[in-house]
Amino acid sequence: MQRRHTTAPSTGQCWAWTGASLGLALACVTQAPAHWLTQTVEQISGERVLLQDPQGTVWNGSAQWVLNEGPLNIQTSSHLTRPTNTSVLPTRVTWQLGPHIDFVNLRLALTATIASDCCTPTPVHVDVSPMWRGMRVQVSDHTSNWPASWLIGLGAPWNTVQPEGQMQLHTTQLQWTQQAGQEQLQGQAELQMQQLSTRLSTLRPLGTYRIRLQGGDTMALSLDTLEGGLQLSGSGQLLNGRVLFNGEASAAPDAEAALSNLLNILGQRQGSKSILKMG
Repeated sequence: MQRRHTTAPSTGQCWAWTGASLGLALACVTQAPAHWLTQTVEQISGERVLLQDPQGTVWNGSAQWVLNEGPLNIQTSSHLTRPTNTSVLPTRVTWQLGPHIDFVNLRLALTATIASDCCTPTPVHVDVSPMWRGMRVQVSDHTSNWPASWLIGLGAPWNTVQPEGQMQLHTTQLQWTQQAGQEQLQGQAELQMQQLSTRLSTLRPLGTYRIRLQGGDTMALSLDTLEGGLQLSGSGQLLNGRVLFNGEASAAPDAEAALSNLLNILGQRQGSKSILKMG
C-alpha cells in the first residue's frame, strides 16, 4: 500500500506570492484614487470645502475647488439636497502629496504642494506632522491672490454682501498646533481685500481693507482701512475655533449718502456709525 505525499510549496513559490502581495498592496497605496482625498477634505471641513470632479490619485491629482454653505440638508426621508450657495474657483487646484523628513524636529511629515493657475504665483507648501497627542501644520511663507466673489459660497453674510474685488493673502512663519486638546497659532497671516465692491452700494469700489491674524498666546485679529469711502476698523481674537470681534463702520464725509443703506445692513446703527460684532 503506497502513501500519498503532499508536496510543500517551494521557497521560490513563497517568495513569488509574497512579492505579488506586496506589489498589489503598494499599487493600491500609490494609485489610490483622488476621490479618497476629496471625501476626507469634505468630512474635515464640515462640507464647506468641496473638491469636485477629482482626477488623478491621492498623491498627485487635481479637482475643482468649491466653497459650500454647509452640509447636506435633509428635506425628506429619501431626498438630500445641498444648499444653493456654492462658488467655484476659476481654475482647477492641483496637489502633490509625499512624505518628508523634518530633520530639525526629527519627525516624519506629510508635505502637500498646492497650486492653482488663477491664484498662486508660486505653489503653496503645507507640512503636516504628528506630535505626542496632537499634530502640527506649517504653511510656507507665500503671497497668493483669490477672487473675493469666491466667498459667496460660504453663505451668510457673504451671500448678502455679494463681494467683488481681489483678496491677497500673505503668510509669515504660520504654524498651527493642536496638542492635548489645546490649539495654538504662531506666525502671522495678512489678508487684503483690494478694491472691494458690493451690489448693495452704488459706491464702487468701497475701498481696500486689511485683516491681520497674529499668533501667540492670544490669537489676535485686527481690521483697518487702507483707503476708501467706507471706513472699517476693529479688533478681536480667535478662541477655540470661534471668532470674537468688535468693530465699527462709517462713511467718509463725501460718501455718506451713497453708503447709508449699506451701513444699516452691516450692523446696528449708532448715529453715523454701524457697530460690527461677532461671537
